[in-house]
Amino acid sequence: MERAATFLATGAYVGYVPVAPGTFGSLLALPLALALAALALPAPAHVALLAALIAGSMAVCGRAARVLGDDDGRIVLDEICGMLVAIALVAPTPWVLAAAFGFFRAFDILKPFPVGWLDRELKGGAGIVADDVVAGLYANLLVRVLT
Repeated sequence: MERAATFLATGAYVGYVPVAPGTFGSLLALPLALALAALALPAPAHVALLAALIAGSMAVCGRAARVLGDDDGRIVLDEICGMLVAIALVAPTPWVLAAAFGFFRAFDILKPFPVGWLDRELKGGAGIVADDVVAGLYANLLVRVLT
């Protein structure tokens, strides 16, 4: 079970990229976001699917953290979740994808409140994923304001 959790949490081992694994994990989310948008789910179903994915990711990341270490840089499933939130329910034009990616990475790195607080205070899988989800919410809101 740890091997499966590590595989998923590292984004099919994308997290082992030696430079900027979080950025590569965020990029990995782009085709997933496009596939999700192509489903054209009603907004409540889209949100429910994201919520289920986030909850499952918290469990997976918590399990992988027992092997790799708490919030180890190789764990990128949190970035994937954050990017999916950043692009949720907006038209995935090239501009929107680029803007959401840039804003998400900035919020994930700079950690404005409460992103940094969540990163410091929550432990385990919830702590690994929650700060990225909030950074994704910030990015999503900014993209909506600018489009």
